[in-house]
Formats: sequence, C-alpha cells, structure tokens
Amino acid sequence: MTDCIRVSLSLFLSVTLAVGSFAAVKAADVGIVRISASQGPAGASEDPNTSFQRLADSFFDEMFKLQPNWATGAGIHDYDLQYDDMSVLGYEKRIAVLNRYLEQLNALNPTGLKPTVFHDRELLTNHIRARLLSLQEMQDWRKNPDYYPSHASSSIFNLIKRDFAPLAERMKSVIARERAIPQSLIEGRKNLNAPEVPRIYTEVAIEQLPGIKSFFRESVPEALKTVKDKTLVAQFKESNTAVLKSLEEYDRFLKDDLLAKSKGNFAIGPEFYARKLQYEEMVDEPIPSLLDKGYKELHRLQKEFQETAKSINPKADPKDTLIQMATDHPRPDHLLAEVNGCLSNIRQWCIDKSIVTMPSKDPLTVEETPPFERALTFASMDAPGPFEKKAKEAFYNVTLPEPGWSAERTEEHMRFSNRPDILVTSIHEAYPGHYTQFLWSKKLDSKVRKLIDCGTNVEGWAHYCEQMMLDEGFGNGDKKIRLAQLHEALLRVCRYIVGIQMHTKGMTYDEAVAFFVNEGYQEKANAERESKRGTSDPTYLVYTLGKLQILALREDYKKLKGASFNLKDFHDKFLSEGGPPIKVVREELLSEHVAK
Repeated sequence: MTDCIRVSLSLFLSVTLAVGSFAAVKAADVGIVRISASQGPAGASEDPNTSFQRLADSFFDEMFKLQPNWATGAGIHDYDLQYDDMSVLGYEKRIAVLNRYLEQLNALNPTGLKPTVFHDRELLTNHIRARLLSLQEMQDWRKNPDYYPSHASSSIFNLIKRDFAPLAERMKSVIARERAIPQSLIEGRKNLNAPEVPRIYTEVAIEQLPGIKSFFRESVPEALKTVKDKTLVAQFKESNTAVLKSLEEYDRFLKDDLLAKSKGNFAIGPEFYARKLQYEEMVDEPIPSLLDKGYKELHRLQKEFQETAKSINPKADPKDTLIQMATDHPRPDHLLAEVNGCLSNIRQWCIDKSIVTMPSKDPLTVEETPPFERALTFASMDAPGPFEKKAKEAFYNVTLPEPGWSAERTEEHMRFSNRPDILVTSIHEAYPGHYTQFLWSKKLDSKVRKLIDCGTNVEGWAHYCEQMMLDEGFGNGDKKIRLAQLHEALLRVCRYIVGIQMHTKGMTYDEAVAFFVNEGYQEKANAERESKRGTSDPTYLVYTLGKLQILALREDYKKLKGASFNLKDFHDKFLSEGGPPIKVVREELLSEHVAK
C-alpha cells in the first residue's frame, strides 16, 4: 500500500550510488591535505574523543564539497551553486577521500573513547565501508541508468522546496546546477556499461523520465515564477530549456540504444548482500537464519490476517473482505484534506496515552507528492535537513491519481488510500513514526548521528509503530484498522523474503511478483512496483527486520527494568539515540558496551 522513502535512503535518489573500481588516487593529486587523527594542529597529543570529533568534522566537510546535493539536503548551503561531479575523475576523488578516512579511522586508538563516541566511530567507519562497497566493488554507477536523471531532479528539488533563502538567490543556484546537468547526463551515458545493466533497471529509468521531465517543464518554472529580475529569468529559461533537451536525448538513448543492450543480472549475490547488511545495519546473522525468521513472521501475519478478516465477515474470503474494505476511500480531491484531518487526533492520542514525548509542534504540511517521485511511492515524509536553520517545513507527501487516468485506474489507485489505511499510514509517516523521530533527532549533539542513520532503525521504528499503536488500543479495537495494519505488515515481510531470494537464491522478477500477490495478498500492480524496487534495493527487508529487532529490544529492556518498566520511557530512550543500527541502541540502552 503505502511506503516512506526518505530522501537520504531513496532507492533512486540516493547520494551513495556512484562509481566502480578504480585505482586509488593519491591525496596530493586531488588537493587534499592529510589530517592526523591523533594530533592537534600544533602536533600536541590530544584526547581521543576530541581527535575523533575533528576527524568526523573534516570527513563531512570534504564529502559535502564533493557531493554538494548531500550538503543542500542536510541544510548546509555553502555549496548550493555547485553540482556533483559525475565524471570518472570526480568519482575517483570520492574514492580517494573515503579510503583515506577509513585508514585514519582504523588507525585511531579506541581506548579511552566514551561509549557513545566509540559507537559513533563504528557508525562512521561502517558508513564509509558501505560507500566503498557501492563505489569500488559493486559498481552501481555502471549499472543504474536512473541514477543520473533522478539525481538531477533531486539536486534542483532540494533548492526549491523550502524557503531557506530569498527566491532570487535560490534561482541563481538552480541556474548554476542546471547548467551542469546536460554534461552530467553525457557522463552517465559514458559511464553505463550496457552488458552489466539489468534490463529492468533501464525499464524503470524509462518509466521515471516522464515525471522528471514534467518536473523541469512545469514544477521548476512554477516555483520560480515570482522572480522579477529579467537577467535571472532569461538565464533560467536558457538553462531549463537545455536540461529538457538533454533529458529528451537521454530518453532516446535509453529507448533506442541501452534497452536492447541491457543484459546484466540485477542479483548482487550472497557475499555482497551479507556485507551490505553488515556495513549498513550492523547485522551479521547468516542469510539462511534471516530467511527462516522472515518466513516465520510471514506465516504469523497470514494467520492473524485471516482471523481478523473472518471476524469482520465470517462468510467472505479474507481477500474479498480486504477488497471490500478498500472501497471505503475519499474522493481524490478530498484525499489531502482527509489525511491532514486525522493527524492532530493521532498526535493527541499519543500524548493522552503516554506513548511518547512529543518534542514540539513544528509545522507539518500535507501536500501532493512531487511528480518525479510518484512512480515509486504512495506516501512519504520529507523533513528538513538536520542543519537547516531557517526553513523548518516538513512535508507529508501523498500521491494523488494523475488527471488523465481512466476511472478504473483512478479507482485502483485510491483503494490504496482507503480510510483505515490512511490512519495506519499516518502513524507510520507522522505520529509517532518518522516525523516524531525527526523532531527528536533535532536534539542530538552528535554530528555523526545527525547525518548517518540506517533503515532498520528509521523504517523499523515507523513500521513498529503501526503495530504498537493498535496493540495499545488506538482505533478502539476496530478490526478494519487492524486488517489494514496487517496488510501493510504482509507487504513489508514479502519485501524481506523477496529481497533475500532475488539477490541470493535466484528468484526471478516474475516469481517475486507472484509471491507478493499470493503470499502478501497484494494487487498485481503493486506487486509489480514492489518487485521492480526489489531488483535494485536488495536490503528492503529493513522494515520487518527493524520491527522485529525493536520488539526484541523492548522485551529485554522490560526484563531489565522489571516492575518499573514504562512504555513511554522506552520509546523516549530509543528515540534519544538517533537512528543508528539497533545493535548500537541495544548496547547503550542495556549498558552492554564493552571497550574493545
């Protein structure tokens, strides 16, 4: 049904998709000065905690220069006039920087680090390892044709979606970046190695391009229409026209050239799969054990789904009960208002029932999903970057039917926004899910934890909240809301199993579609969307895996606290940790840290 794709974790907009294997570039060759991890500016010895903080600050500063769009998304606007270098040399520079910082982190003696700093060192080290796995070994840059146009739209969207500076100033940044986009698309065409590109990746890129072109043709001019400076207006018209022309050329390249030559295998294999989990989620459980756990959860959810559906209508097939429930949805032109209307009630319920502390009432706006993101998501949360000082708006994006769709297709789309599902989705996206976690993250002191999170924590928390809220009594026992929650959970556990099976066990795309339909009770259109995503998002098991990890942690925390256990206390402590892997949260909450 619905799903949140955070910009920092987005399958197609991820800043971590980049480059393949290259020879190391010397630091001196790319104009980088080596910084000692154990000495201060004058060479004097310093506290290891201070050494790490200096090293972390230096790492982010250098990476933001090399990846300006990441900086903009994080709320740092020093590089808004620049665009990520998509050339081979640009990627070589990133690899050199990542390898150098990995070397320095490994050389830093962890003895004497505070527990939280010790874990921050682990987080940063694994983040770099994950980046290098993608850049040097898996060579994603050679295989994913959607990366280049989607990165273009993301780099501009980050400039226009929030009022962090006067519009004319942001327009100058848009022009500067747009001037770089045509060359970046040319570099993309050079970089892609057709025999290694999976055909389905090219098909997805072709499917995405109409929304991206619409974004540049309609959304960007609309956002900048009030600027009166004639020189800027003329410059923008020229740069935007050039971008649209380059996108048309890229579209023709995909359809007339790359598609027929795309012969690659999307499966990354068990070795890369295990390492991705280890670096990104700190999960080292063997793949067969993970798969067994996924099937166990699938069967539990199927049983509960069938029992819940029978309690609603004992005479109907459970799937028919779901279909009937899905017809209870608002009209498309009322959807945004209905979503917005339920938020304050959910938030107040969390306060009244002592679910979690709500840090503030920062503005949350419900609005339509941007055009270039609509192909992959029904709903998402777009919160401001952790270092954004002025533009504090957060957007709860909801995907509406396209105006030109047939009545049948519109109805099919709206069934995913039925009224019970709206409530479950709003729990996931807003209260006490993603938006609440974002509000808590603003209080973090650690730059590492402000800038690095992981799926098992962030998506695991939001998915956990769906089940937890109903377990605590939200909805007053309404079985239809429970059925919607279970249907969402079935979707996520199918992702869990399909991701492992497709990338380590040889499951085909068609077999994945059938699995979502038969085992997760999904409509075929959604099953196809989810299977496409799984081909290039191997570890989208993070929703279910994270939920299971949080539930296990809660039980252990409850045993530790005994009679003094309090659910709100657990949730507050969990959120106060930021978004690191659950292993880190577990060690800090249960005081299991052991100096290594």
